[in-house]
Amino acid sequence: MSAKPEPTLTASEKAKAAWLIGRMAKRAIAGPEVDQSDLEKKLDRLMETARQREAKAKTPR
Repeated sequence: MSAKPEPTLTASEKAKAAWLIGRMAKRAIAGPEVDQSDLEKKLDRLMETARQREAKAKTPR
């Protein structure tokens, strides 16, 4: 599977990503048995939305 290119994030997207990563770190401190899949899905969805936004901005109208 090829790696997806990292999109340029807006200020809002950066803040949301930082908040999610911070919550993931907090859960990681709690122990390895703590489920983080919900936060990982939210971060994946955020990145995919940013990729779509960037692709839409690059296409001519």
